Amino acid sequence: MNEAIAMNLDTPQLLAVAAALGWASGLRLYAVVFLTGLAGFMGWVDLPQGLKMLQHPAMLGASGLMLFIEFFADKIPGVDTLWDLVHTVIRIPAGAALAASVFGADQATWATVAALLGGTLAATSHVAKATTRAAVNTSPEPFSNVAMSLLGDGAVPAALWLSWAHPLVFFAVLALALVVMVTTIVVLAKFLRGLVRRVAGRSREAMAQEK
Repeated sequence: MNEAIAMNLDTPQLLAVAAALGWASGLRLYAVVFLTGLAGFMGWVDLPQGLKMLQHPAMLGASGLMLFIEFFADKIPGVDTLWDLVHTVIRIPAGAALAASVFGADQATWATVAALLGGTLAATSHVAKATTRAAVNTSPEPFSNVAMSLLGDGAVPAALWLSWAHPLVFFAVLALALVVMVTTIVVLAKFLRGLVRRVAGRSREAMAQEK
C-alpha cells in the first residue's frame, strides 16, 4: 500500500479492526503489536489515536524483540505449550485492551463493546491454539509442530490486512475461523482428556507392579 488507509472509518470497519486485533492477539500478541505499530509508523494506515503509541520507536523495538523470541519459542515442542500457558493471563486482556483502543475514551460505549469482543475472540483463538499445539506435541516428529506455527505466523498479518482493506471479507473469514476453532477445541479437549487418563492409568499400573 503506497497510501495510508484514511481513518474516516465507519463503525463496522472499526469493529472489524477491533475484532482482528483481539482475535489475532490470541495467536501472536507480539506480532499484532509490532505489525500494527509498523503499519502506522510506515504510513500504511492512519492508526486511531488510541493505537498510535504502538508506532513509537521504543514500542516497536520492544514488541519486535518479543516477536523475535516468540517466533522461535513457538516452534519448539514443549516450549510452545509452556509459552502458551504463561501467556494465558497476557493475551486475553491485551486483546481486549487493543480492541478497546480502536475507539478510545471518547467513544466509551463502543470501546466497551470492542473490549468484550476483543477479549472473547482472543480467548477463543488462544484456547484453540494452545489445545491444538498440545495435541500436536504428542506426535514424535517436529514437522507438524513447525507447520502449525508457520500457519499462525501467516494468519495474523492476513487477518490484520483484511480488517483494514476488506472488512466484510474479514468478518466472513472470522466467522468460518470461529466455527473451526470451537470445533477444534471440543474435539481435541476430548482427545487430551483421554490421553491424560491413559497416561495416568499406566502410571498407576507401573507403581502397582513396583510394589
